[in-house]
Amino acid sequence: METQENKSALSEINGINQPDSVSRVVANNILQFRRKQPSAKELVLAIANGDKIALSRAITLIESTNISHLEKANEVIQGCLPYANKSVRMGITGVPGVGKSTFIEAFGKHLTSLGKKVAVLAVDPSSSISHGSILGDKTRMEELVKDENAFIRPSASGDSLGGVARKTREAIILCEACGFDTIIIETVGVGQSETAVHSMVDFFLLLKIAGAGDELQGIKRGIMEMADTIVINKADGDNIAKAKLAKSEFNRALHLFPAKKSGWIPKVTTCSAVYGDGIDTVWKIISDYFEMVKTNSYFQAKRQDQNQFWMMETINEQLKSNFYNHPEIVLLLESNKKAVQNNEVSPFAAAQILLETFFKK
Repeated sequence: METQENKSALSEINGINQPDSVSRVVANNILQFRRKQPSAKELVLAIANGDKIALSRAITLIESTNISHLEKANEVIQGCLPYANKSVRMGITGVPGVGKSTFIEAFGKHLTSLGKKVAVLAVDPSSSISHGSILGDKTRMEELVKDENAFIRPSASGDSLGGVARKTREAIILCEACGFDTIIIETVGVGQSETAVHSMVDFFLLLKIAGAGDELQGIKRGIMEMADTIVINKADGDNIAKAKLAKSEFNRALHLFPAKKSGWIPKVTTCSAVYGDGIDTVWKIISDYFEMVKTNSYFQAKRQDQNQFWMMETINEQLKSNFYNHPEIVLLLESNKKAVQNNEVSPFAAAQILLETFFKK
């Protein structure tokens, strides 16, 4: 037995235990609530009644890669369809550091002040090494996140090209069913193809900055052709003159591109998201665009084309999922990978073996 003389100096005298900071009863109730999974019909009903918690849970469900969740996710999406397609959808892209989150917060606050209900689907880049994502958009949009008429949902891009999460298209439908009349999609903006986001929105906005070598770098045919409006952000302080110069340069560049099918002539404007300057002008341009495309029927025609495109994308995605989850493929894939690495079989022959096995099931 340890005596007072040889007692370790690191030992502690028993004191008073600290009380629980959270009631165990309350904690248990919360845990039980989280374990209880609502049915698809319950989720749809709650979403239709404007329940943001149900909306978040439903988006988590459709983003799940667990194949056992697919049937329920499809049931939720199908149930929400009658309440959807009553919004305007906008995509916002730009290089990292251009101020996308700051702009979206200022723009979103302006829209909610006009009585709009705004849903922001922000896509954060995923690490190619750890496959993790920070998902920090809610932190950056601290004012908008507290707005009752706003909803912000960050999602990881995963391995999706174009900076769009795999299930962003379905998330749009859920947000519309929840009563949000303005949907904003923020892309990663890392220079990858932006075709994916362009194919799911009605209006495509490109954010640029001046004075950072961005003018010539930004004049690239693909992204410029997709943009319906170019907004030069951070037009404040000493950067105002540079922003005006960049505006002139982009206006000249836009004349080199062919006319859009919508008949719309892309506009270039400047703003300062930090100070809120020019945000109302951006919304005026967007409003003019929607008034024009709804009048000439382009708006509805584009939506119909997008629906067909996403049907084909969904088929591709489902075939890919079924392929990699097929039991025989799971067994054969590793052995074929090793055979390809050891040059025992060509990559093309190995792929053909796997595909033939899958389609013979």
